[in-house]
Amino acid sequence: MSGRWVFVCGPSGAGKDSVISWAAQHLGARSDITFSRRMVTRPRYPGSDHEEVSREQLARLLGAGRLVWCWEANGWHYGIEAHYAAKVSTGHVVVVNGSREHAHGLVALPQVRVVHVVAEAGTLAARLAQRGREEPWEVARRLARNALFPDLQAHCTIVNEGELAQAGQTLVEYLLGCAVGQGTPA
Repeated sequence: MSGRWVFVCGPSGAGKDSVISWAAQHLGARSDITFSRRMVTRPRYPGSDHEEVSREQLARLLGAGRLVWCWEANGWHYGIEAHYAAKVSTGHVVVVNGSREHAHGLVALPQVRVVHVVAEAGTLAARLAQRGREEPWEVARRLARNALFPDLQAHCTIVNEGELAQAGQTLVEYLLGCAVGQGTPA
């Protein structure tokens, strides 16, 4: 039996982390759906969903075969530990908070599904300014990066412009569809 990897990705400010967190809270009782923890070479902020590691630590883990996925985005390096692959191989759905650039190359793999969380450009800019993590030039760089992904192929697109519950419920329904039967959704 084989499960699925579900890579949730989207532009900075689309609310991807919030949508994933909402879905994780509402699917907490499901043993067949796992929300992976990322390792990131970025400092942890309040509410962060990752383990902070150095580039050297991440490189050692990768060299030792302890990472199943590894990528770079926005100047940071990301990794997903290999133990999640065992869950997929036993039929589980494993959700990964991913990158559009990395997911772009994964969309054709049969065990991978890509979910793209999106929002209008003005909403992205306002959310990035509001979170206050980056300098204005860094926000501008993140927004300019969106031009690199005009036609991202995704199995599901979630517009996160309104209530978080609406976008979160869309992800929940998609993940439940992935967990049931493994043949759907496309």
